[in-house]
Amino acid sequence: MVGGKHVLGKVNARRVFGTAKVGDRGQIVIPKEARELFNIQPGDTLLIVGEEDTGLIVSRPDVLNTIANQMFENVKKEEKK
Repeated sequence: MVGGKHVLGKVNARRVFGTAKVGDRGQIVIPKEARELFNIQPGDTLLIVGEEDTGLIVSRPDVLNTIANQMFENVKKEEKK
């Protein structure tokens, strides 16, 4: 699946990289294309968050930290109005 699958008509915005089987120890293998695109190296730490109804998100901790900080700033701005 070179280049990823286009989702919702957005070119390169979202990609489907394939599937991953969960091993006996609960481990998964991140597809090579995704590792290369996101520069994921052996030993990197990834954050796993989820919601029962919608599923899991795998991300670098700094990405979600940035998003969380932006959300808190928006809340502060709304409170000042």
